[in-house]
Amino acid sequence: MKAALLQLNSSDDPQENLRTVSSLVEDAAEAGARFVLTPEVTNCVSTSRPHQREVLAVEERDKTLATLRRVAARLDIWLLLGSLALKSGDERRFLNRSFLVSPGGEVTARYDKIHMFDVAISETEVYRESDGYRAGDRAVLGDVDGVPVGLTICYDLRFPYLFRGLAKAGARILTVPSAFSSDTGKAHWEALLRARAIETGCFVLAPAQCGEHAASQGRQRTTHGHSLAIDPWGRILCDGGAAPGVNLVDLNMNEVDDARRRIPSLTSEQFYIKA
Repeated sequence: MKAALLQLNSSDDPQENLRTVSSLVEDAAEAGARFVLTPEVTNCVSTSRPHQREVLAVEERDKTLATLRRVAARLDIWLLLGSLALKSGDERRFLNRSFLVSPGGEVTARYDKIHMFDVAISETEVYRESDGYRAGDRAVLGDVDGVPVGLTICYDLRFPYLFRGLAKAGARILTVPSAFSSDTGKAHWEALLRARAIETGCFVLAPAQCGEHAASQGRQRTTHGHSLAIDPWGRILCDGGAAPGVNLVDLNMNEVDDARRRIPSLTSEQFYIKA
């Protein structure tokens, strides 16, 4: 399977972002990708809740989702919309939702981000994602051409039990679409992604937002970039660097079986008395 990780520098203008991502999806399909993945908050990177209330829509009326479903059908590809920021019907909370779209343009899996990014990286860089977003409560397994795919989003990366659970449920590919902060990205992004691949014997595909994001309202965000694809042995297959673009990678599912045969950690766990 040939996959394409799209690296974006989304603004807080969903219409502008849709034009950009549509063009990159076309480029990826033209290059032979069967499975195309976009980052977290593909449609709108914004720290302003009033602006989000103005420009976001509920799933049924979201133009980005509707348009890219049609694009996937026309190009005959699988498309992971890493996540879209959506209205939830609750005036106090939005949704951070990942969509797996089939070559027929149908949504075959939805996943709402479980772990909210509530951190204080420094005195000037504080995030309270739970103030604006409603957390999910369900792990989700999708299917791409018969290959089970476990869905996660960004901060979920720091919770290995979710990845292990998805792998034990059958996942052979794990997706981690992200808008990782610049400081934590430099320190932890690669190490955590490689660890999740090694622990589970899965391919890990992590399309990312990058750079300084244009904002009409609110505080401007900067994200780490470096979209990564990791093989089941923990080797980096591609690195998207710091600029937007399309990153292609070939996936051989036999490597999953080989890694798990050599290190059968998914099946050799032992029960123990907790400290």
